[in-house]
Amino acid sequence: MLMRVFSIIHGLMALLFACAALVLIVIAGHIGAIAVATGLDRVAAQGVIEAVGLLAAAVVALQIAQTISEEEVIRDAHISGPTRVRRFLSRFMVVVVVALAIEGLVATFKGANEDPAHLLYAAGIIAAVALLLAGWGIFIRFNCHAEALEPEAMAAAKREDRKLE
Repeated sequence: MLMRVFSIIHGLMALLFACAALVLIVIAGHIGAIAVATGLDRVAAQGVIEAVGLLAAAVVALQIAQTISEEEVIRDAHISGPTRVRRFLSRFMVVVVVALAIEGLVATFKGANEDPAHLLYAAGIIAAVALLLAGWGIFIRFNCHAEALEPEAMAAAKREDRKLE
């Protein structure tokens, strides 16, 4: 009974993330349309770059919604073994790293065109992306050794993947 309640809560969270993604997409479209309507110049480019940043946030929200739906609602998987942890964390990290890298690029363009003080912010984001990638790589390396100790968990995870095909 309690696990069913958690699945329902996860489903609601996924729905809210998906709604947030849709709102961000609409806002990005609106900002992009206004930017292009004002003319094709540097100001329009800044508007489009801002819209791209919002779309990156929308992708993050949508991917989180999909991951929560697949892992916690459809599969009803409980993250307890190394294989499940690696898969769940890897899906999440791909989205976060890509979104932060795009945000770093957006901040770089803003800094280069508007205020050079933004370049320090952009450098911080890009450094954070590098640290996340390094940490993720170390995690995967250590996790592979743990997975070797649990071949049955890897086989179970592969069977679960077939459920979604």
